[in-house]
Amino acid sequence: MSAPSERPLYHHTQRGNVMIVAFVLAGAFVLHQLIQGGATWLWAMLVLAMAIGFTFSSLTVTITPTSLTAAFTPGWPRKVERLENITQARLVRNPWYYGWGIRLTPHGTLYNVSGLDAVEIHTRQAKTFRIGTDEPEALLQAIQRAAGHTFDSKQPGIRT
Repeated sequence: MSAPSERPLYHHTQRGNVMIVAFVLAGAFVLHQLIQGGATWLWAMLVLAMAIGFTFSSLTVTITPTSLTAAFTPGWPRKVERLENITQARLVRNPWYYGWGIRLTPHGTLYNVSGLDAVEIHTRQAKTFRIGTDEPEALLQAIQRAAGHTFDSKQPGIRT
């Protein structure tokens, strides 16, 4: 986590509207089943649907002079990466089947609440992860400004 005195250079929250609607509908269905005399274990399903829906309802990306943080609604789960560790960042488009939430993909871990656009980040430790966003160009530019350099745009997989 970054020091409290660091002012954000970039701060954006993306709402996962499809996630919110899906979990509201799931919760409504389970609640309906409970009202109709469904099994009491459905209470656990209702609480679980509400907790998952709340947790993955938004993703906030913050860049400070020293770090990049991607945090879901309650501030956890989150991914924090020091800017000095970032060696590459590029725009990518995820296939629809990568889904939303936190996913393990062939390209590393994906943090996403909506849509297909993302920024793929490579680190000095040879780790790769993606952050889904509804403003991919702005996020990539913010990473480049904060890191103090632009990354090679000739890398494969860059969207034009």
